[in-house]
Amino acid sequence: MATTAARKALRKLLDRGDLVVAPGVFDGISAQLTKRTGHRAAYLTGAGVAASGFGLPDIGLVTQTEMVERARMIVEALEAVPLIADADTGYGAPLNVVRTVRQYEQAGVAAIQLEDQAFPKRCGHLPDKHVVPAAEFERTLAAALDARSDDDLLIVARTDARAPLGLDAAIDRANTYAVAGADIVFIEAPQGTDEIERIAREVHAPLLINLVLGGLTPLESTQRLTELGYAIAIHPSDPLGRAVFAMLQGLCELNGTDPTALIPASPAEFFNLVGLSEWSDIDQALANRKVAS
Repeated sequence: MATTAARKALRKLLDRGDLVVAPGVFDGISAQLTKRTGHRAAYLTGAGVAASGFGLPDIGLVTQTEMVERARMIVEALEAVPLIADADTGYGAPLNVVRTVRQYEQAGVAAIQLEDQAFPKRCGHLPDKHVVPAAEFERTLAAALDARSDDDLLIVARTDARAPLGLDAAIDRANTYAVAGADIVFIEAPQGTDEIERIAREVHAPLLINLVLGGLTPLESTQRLTELGYAIAIHPSDPLGRAVFAMLQGLCELNGTDPTALIPASPAEFFNLVGLSEWSDIDQALANRKVAS
């Protein structure tokens, strides 16, 4: 498959060594505004697509087909602005990952992000995450690398091991995934400036950092992240969070109510606006259901 101007642009940005700041996009207007305000890259946020497109929390409910269709539309809106696209766990076994990469590549994304969570995945800033063995994710990564037909399509390997296994394990995994061929690596949800700095020292690959409003990771400045040598900073919740705040204020003005109790201060509170609590109850009820022998 022929490469694209957007993929070449992202490669060039990374080769220059400047920090690439990528706001979260989730629909057509967020993509258009990101382009028209002069941003050099954008990030297709799975959480944002789940919430804005389907009214769902980010707990693995959105499918590969739904994400690919959203990616294709956003790539068209962004034109030459490169899109880094969330693809969760790849939506299945390595065979499914092959199809996922092919579909995302055909949609025109500049980079595809895959993670080592167990399915169904959860937002990286929610509790109770689980990861698959590192060797299992290496098979996912190998499938992704083999499936791309354009070497300019970058593969981002994300590990969520920090929460369940600790920072040492997360750093080990990040370096393992880099050796296995990932173009960019991403340790999700470091907890504190010291952890951000340690990751920068000890991970030997281009680094992506995820800055979530109200999340577990401190919102470090662009200048400081550049000094530390990070390659990409994604801000998945920033445009959507601001839009949700404005919508709550406007809607409550219309009926004379107070939006204060609804304004989220954390990812969990945000996802409760789109049914996290109700879906958690369903999940618990299914887990507790007795099956006749």
